[in-house]
Amino acid sequence: MRTDDNGPVRCGHDALRRCYNRESFPITGRSVTLSDMPLHRPAIVQSVEDRQPNDAIARRLRELGFVAGEEVVVLATGPVGREPLLVQVGYTRFALRRSEAARIEVEEAKAA
Repeated sequence: MRTDDNGPVRCGHDALRRCYNRESFPITGRSVTLSDMPLHRPAIVQSVEDRQPNDAIARRLRELGFVAGEEVVVLATGPVGREPLLVQVGYTRFALRRSEAARIEVEEAKAA
């Protein structure tokens, strides 16, 4: 159990789920995958991983707007296995599988 300004906050912990609060998630200055991003934390796309030559999924992700320099935010996760992820790029929202989001490398956006 962790605490915040309002007292204890209950979290379920197991091998697949982790609790993060926005302030303590340690991604500053390093790249992580989009599937590892906490909710409502803006990030900048660094790259999309091609897992094979002519990777159709990676190509489609780039066509949808997941290109270097674009801001992206994870807005919500599904109830079972935290899948799918609701992700916003620009003004467009997409539902992505965790395996698709894991191909997208991001870095935390600098505070304005």
